[in-house]
Amino acid sequence: MQFLYNLFTGAAEMLLPVPALFNKKLKQGIQGRKKVSSKLKAEIRQKDRVVWFHAASLGEFEQAVPVMEMIKKELPNHKILVTFFSPSGYENKKKHPLADVITYLPFDTKKNVRKFLRLSHPEMVFFVKYEIWPNYLKELKARNIRSFLLSGAFRENQIYFKSYGTWMRNALTAFEHFFLQNRKSRELLKSIGFSNTSLSGDTRFDRVSRQVEYDNKLDFIENFLQGNLCLVAGSTWTEDEDYLLSYINESPKNVKIIIAPHEIKAEKINALQDKLKKKTARYSEQFEDLEQFQVLIVDTIGLLGKIYSYADVAYVGGAAGTTGLHNILEPATFGVPIVIGSNFSKFPEAIQLQQLAGLYSVASAEETSSLLNRLMTDENFRKKTGMIAGHFINSNTGATEVVRKYFF
Repeated sequence: MQFLYNLFTGAAEMLLPVPALFNKKLKQGIQGRKKVSSKLKAEIRQKDRVVWFHAASLGEFEQAVPVMEMIKKELPNHKILVTFFSPSGYENKKKHPLADVITYLPFDTKKNVRKFLRLSHPEMVFFVKYEIWPNYLKELKARNIRSFLLSGAFRENQIYFKSYGTWMRNALTAFEHFFLQNRKSRELLKSIGFSNTSLSGDTRFDRVSRQVEYDNKLDFIENFLQGNLCLVAGSTWTEDEDYLLSYINESPKNVKIIIAPHEIKAEKINALQDKLKKKTARYSEQFEDLEQFQVLIVDTIGLLGKIYSYADVAYVGGAAGTTGLHNILEPATFGVPIVIGSNFSKFPEAIQLQQLAGLYSVASAEETSSLLNRLMTDENFRKKTGMIAGHFINSNTGATEVVRKYFF
């Protein structure tokens, strides 16, 4: 199996430039990886002491942030290296001030791994959530580099727990310690012989809980809302927007809607706006007289976390289709009731919050309209649901402190 994995990975690295000609994200990843070696040579000196964090994309990066902040505080003379696998993560965070060096992760081939580790020479490594790259881990173990899984999450259908998964179980032996999100993950690892675990929880709770302490004021949002009720539809895809359109087009005048689509391509924004019957403004085009509009499309990135602070109700996208549910913790930290689609079985935080009645799932446009109408008209229901969501965040913080105590 290891042989087949190496064969596939090497072939993928060679062949991906062809489909990349027709796919912007693939092209960004291919071009970005060509620059990794030169960037490491330029930004990491031989005498530097390096702590390396690897995140698949944006969500995993957010999980790493509280621990990166802790490392900066406890080890101020170390450099922090951050790598991403996906272009969406790298392109959005490539200039983040918390990291000293940010780059792509080269493909997991033996040659790439050895070169990357020679140039970066980390003394400590954190892989986030479920980023398990066997060749990297094998080489890290061979070099006696301390390696950890941060906010780890395991499911019983993964290869580690299958009869044919021995080679991937061997990769896990590179980790000195697993900081895990939930008891199920701990039990699964114990079943295959790993007891070097801590039940830390999810560091994202620490990350989002701090958002309420920041300045979240946005003048253009206040100008738009004028004290009306507010529905924020964040990180939406076409499937989510199909659920929302009926409610938006029939919504009362005292409800204003902010839509922050996951993809901000012009053709997708145009298609969405064509379906809206309410007077609609775009962030990129309209800055004056926003109070005249009932719908505002925020066609930019980086503002959603603050925008959620203005929400009376939040619809979080991704679960109406199959792209994956986006971050429900950002609105929850502000005590906002949350509505999502029905495909969220792989997101334990959503399952937990639904069980607590701080989150509701919908499976059609009709269900969406009915639930949103109830949330907007029944103040007691809305406030109780939001209070549960806020308490859910506050009761699950502390993962970063568990990590800190292990080291310091």
